[in-house]
Amino acid sequence: MSFVRSYQLRLSRRHALGRAVIKRRQLTVVNNQTKLIAPKDILVFSTLRNERVRLPYFLQYYREKGVDHFLMVDNDSTDGSAEYLAAQPDVSLWTTSKSYRKARFGVDWLNWLQLRYGHGHWCLTVDPDEFFIYPFCDTRPMQALTDWLDSSDLKSFGAMLLDLYPKGPLNDQPYAEGQDPFEIASWFDAGNYSIRFNPREWNLWIQGGPRQRMFFADDPASAPALNKIPLVKWNRRYAYTSSTHMLLPRGLNITYDNLGGEKASGMLLHAKFLNTFADKAQEELERGQHYAGSQEYKAYAAGSTRNPDLWCRWSEKYINWRQLEVLGLMSKGNWA
Repeated sequence: MSFVRSYQLRLSRRHALGRAVIKRRQLTVVNNQTKLIAPKDILVFSTLRNERVRLPYFLQYYREKGVDHFLMVDNDSTDGSAEYLAAQPDVSLWTTSKSYRKARFGVDWLNWLQLRYGHGHWCLTVDPDEFFIYPFCDTRPMQALTDWLDSSDLKSFGAMLLDLYPKGPLNDQPYAEGQDPFEIASWFDAGNYSIRFNPREWNLWIQGGPRQRMFFADDPASAPALNKIPLVKWNRRYAYTSSTHMLLPRGLNITYDNLGGEKASGMLLHAKFLNTFADKAQEELERGQHYAGSQEYKAYAAGSTRNPDLWCRWSEKYINWRQLEVLGLMSKGNWA
């Protein structure tokens, strides 16, 4: 690595941390319970807007996996999300009405909270429609994973985003508050994924799945990125630079084995495609607060009706993490 490149990346990291410190002024504390955080607690960080119907299952899921505390930023919800979260005993909540886009799609806000409260903790950064799975997640709590990562001197853990969807039009199976979304969205694309290496930040760039197939068929290079690094043993010197797709220092992005073997990895099961999809997509399109002029949401509007059917004859029904390992989408690596 050249001295110039190293210096540029160091400046980028400092810039990201500086932005986080400045943007902290946009956050208003509603219920700060971080004094309850113990030294070895696993923390979840998340931003949201109008996700009230998803929150009960989201919190239940991660509590059962072993998450100890949630640090969440509500971006001006109007559906009662903030009020619901403020009443939870293990949630610290901040609100803001400021621009999600100008906060680098919420990254600045979460970088600040991680800088302030995440140092020394395993931190999982996810959206309310993302559900983290990992090898042996059906029998081992998340602390078993983080203990193994600590013993292996690993500071970050990668997880591909896997879009799941129902069989049939989305509106035909209404989602009820508190319901496991994967009782409805139980199908996925098993093999249409592309991977390329990013030589600047060293992360892998993954695209494909039903969103590329349905909404970006004419421009697959513009399809949403599916590579994520959601679980990190946080240090106050770290910073996300593009959602959870990549971090600095860039060595944290090497969550794959570059010597010919396999490194343990997980998945983020993505419950975006429920009957709430059309209204949510229209709301976000009108707000215009997403990446690249909200091109993803423009594609949803242009490429589908308000009741799309993502299922095709190559779709596979989701069973468990072992199925995904067999398909080569995740790996237990050398964790036995």
